[in-house]
Amino acid sequence: MTLTVLNVAYPLAPVGPDAVGGAEQVLSALDRALVWEGHRSIVVACQGSRAAGTLVETPAETGVLDEAAKSRAHQAHRDAIASARARWSIDVVHLHGIDFDAYLPEDGATLVTLHLPLGWYRPEVLAPSRANLWLHAVSEAQHRTAPVGSKLTNPILNGVDIDALREPRSRRNFALVLSRICPEKGIHLALEAAKRAGATLAIGGQIYSYQAHVRYFADEVRPRLDRRRRFLGPLGFLAKRRLLNAARCLVIPSLAAETSSLVAMEALACGTPVIAFPNGALPEVVQHGRTGFLVNDVDEMAKAIVDAGALDHETCRAEAQRRFSLERMVSSYMEAYEALAKFGARRAFARTG
Repeated sequence: MTLTVLNVAYPLAPVGPDAVGGAEQVLSALDRALVWEGHRSIVVACQGSRAAGTLVETPAETGVLDEAAKSRAHQAHRDAIASARARWSIDVVHLHGIDFDAYLPEDGATLVTLHLPLGWYRPEVLAPSRANLWLHAVSEAQHRTAPVGSKLTNPILNGVDIDALREPRSRRNFALVLSRICPEKGIHLALEAAKRAGATLAIGGQIYSYQAHVRYFADEVRPRLDRRRRFLGPLGFLAKRRLLNAARCLVIPSLAAETSSLVAMEALACGTPVIAFPNGALPEVVQHGRTGFLVNDVDEMAKAIVDAGALDHETCRAEAQRRFSLERMVSSYMEAYEALAKFGARRAFARTG
């Protein structure tokens, strides 16, 4: 069955092989897989994006990302989706943004991946009444947080390209953070932990032009930087791979309920232990004392940075191979696409509350 799938990105973040956010990375992986398997892939995303299939660009917002910018981006996405549906016979529309309801088509087979904590979505969007609209979480832990009355399908678990991530490289004695730079990611706590551990820390990440994000970097991150704790800015895939394969450990100081943590999976695929607060799905990813450490405060994080050198790199790689393969994720999405396209408005696959 040959499919035409329209993947729709969050309007304010570009997609492509070097995408920063997890949602954008998953979309890019699906775009490449669709093309590789002989399907038609169409991607709606902002300028600066790259696609293996056909890219339908919307204007990039280059100033402050305020409500006016969001409103313009939503309208541009609505227009681009309508244009794509008029030009091609779309089998499935797949939405990835937290604001998906602002440009949700009124009809047609539609899949929504809920990449972010379910509490960040308006409750009413999690209980759709529209026929042939299916929503799902990306981990069992996230799925269990669904509010009463939600209508979600079974989760489709995230995965990473383990083979592409592996790169023979000598280990160096530094800890690594890869993250968006914003308050809920807790970057300042990793800096504090690294200082207490006497450890070198490299931070790679994107500062988006939201006022709260810019202020957080200025007030909480920049003052804690020094010669041994450095901010590298946004990193492409090759730079990220190089650092993940060389680091002593990856630190995830997130204060949010992480829905899956692709970066933790990527680190393990590189044989790099993960140190994290046990928020959201991270206890499903990190095996405490085996592939990393789950910690409760900055002091425990500092100790874990020191202790990470005793963990076995090959164990981390083996667990990533066993549990987090990209092939498994892609296969699950392809099955969902085919079910939605084949059964139309009928029951495509199991819904759970």
